[in-house]
Amino acid sequence: MERRPVVETQSGRVAGSEAAGIRSFRGIPYARPPIGRLRFRAPEPPSSWAGVRDATAFGAAAPQAGSMVGALVGLPATETSEDCLTLNLWTPACDDARRPVLVWIHGGGFLFGSGSQPLYDGARLARRGDVVVVTLNYRLGALGWLALTGLGDEGGLGGNYGLLDQIAALEWVRANVASFGGDPRNVTLFGESAGGMSVGALLAAPAARGLFHRAILQSGTGHHVSSPERAERIGRRFLEELGATPDDVGAARRAPVGALLDAQAKTAAAFFLREGLPFQPVVDGTVLPKLPLDAIASGACAGLPLVVGTNLEEWKLFGLADPSLATLDEAGLVERCAATLSRDAEEGRRRAARAAEVYRSARSVRGARTEPKELWYAIEGDRVFRMPAVRLAEAAAGQGSTVHKYLFAHRSPALGGALGACHALELPFVFGTVDAPALRAFVGEGEAVRALSEAMQDAWLAFAREGRPRAAALGSWPSYEAPRRSTMRLDLESGLEDDPLAAERRFWDGIL
Repeated sequence: MERRPVVETQSGRVAGSEAAGIRSFRGIPYARPPIGRLRFRAPEPPSSWAGVRDATAFGAAAPQAGSMVGALVGLPATETSEDCLTLNLWTPACDDARRPVLVWIHGGGFLFGSGSQPLYDGARLARRGDVVVVTLNYRLGALGWLALTGLGDEGGLGGNYGLLDQIAALEWVRANVASFGGDPRNVTLFGESAGGMSVGALLAAPAARGLFHRAILQSGTGHHVSSPERAERIGRRFLEELGATPDDVGAARRAPVGALLDAQAKTAAAFFLREGLPFQPVVDGTVLPKLPLDAIASGACAGLPLVVGTNLEEWKLFGLADPSLATLDEAGLVERCAATLSRDAEEGRRRAARAAEVYRSARSVRGARTEPKELWYAIEGDRVFRMPAVRLAEAAAGQGSTVHKYLFAHRSPALGGALGACHALELPFVFGTVDAPALRAFVGEGEAVRALSEAMQDAWLAFAREGRPRAAALGSWPSYEAPRRSTMRLDLESGLEDDPLAAERRFWDGIL
């Protein structure tokens, strides 16, 4: 007969389930449903309940459309609802052992995903490291990040509701995790892609200080934020797509979710190729007072231990949605790069030509492919992911943080190897889900794959315990400091490298 562990939280008792020595609790509300008057408002504490609340089923994900990544790895469809502010928890025991706590923020471009994806099952990490693992949902797309004058709680800018959700979840962890065997004074925040970008923003958010004590940023840092002016411009376009007048911000409050998602998709299509993510954290002067990188360089997270890293070929995942890359030539490469490297057309072309020259030369020396498509993958991946990670690592190290840097280089066998060491590939290795049937084609199979996953889990778990990533299989992993820039290359044969891809890194001096 299945055991039903029951735990008292500040809002009431919850009953979870137990399997293979791990107790799990799913769908626990950490805030009131953000519906009705609470749409486009800061989250409020959850309501209390009488009796025992069932916590054996995941809560609904935030409203969203489908995703390319989900289709690739065979993730099941997820129920969605505006009533989405719940979290999930895995623990070896609900006692007073005070275990390290790891809180996961999922990615998905701030548009899709959930903490309940099978990819993020926390049971393996909890069991392997004797830790408590928490995953959470937060508001996505326009519902989480729409910023319009008059939409905010006090008639201000609005926006950052998703970030406030994440802070509310961390506050819930601080108040309740001890009842689940966790230590609220030893919380490691980790996230990937938009989740990593969220972690970067939380490092700079005053309201998040003291809620976590270490952080891991995977393929996302603190560069992806909007200025108030950009956020307002995107918001006005959203109203236009919604069929509302520019001054009718109330239309966003009144519209059904389906209409919001339609307007959101049209707005994203209008902005993404030219300007990147449309819905993301906003430098609003309050929740996020200034650019995260500037805040970190000024000491916002001084002394906080960090792990920061990216994948070797991030952009190859996004190339799946770009069939024109098959015929990309040199002129097309320069044109593409010019548009991303400067707002000034002439300067953009100069930089683009130089980028092509630097990357072709450096890759030729290493024996890597140099056709225009491959150069585009490398340049764009560095622009969006690797160089922001380098900048954040250097800014934090300059303020006394112990920073450890990694480069994930294992290549996926999927689609004949076309994906390479792409975006999101490291996730099953971190969570120990490489043997999941839906993921095997994506990550590969065999003992070496499992060994890499075990080494990464051990490193992440050691970091959660003591602030330094360690694993016997990885050997020495010193902190990241200029000029050596020691970086752990994570692959079927892992090892330390000093300043990997140095020529490409130097190209970006003075550009980002």
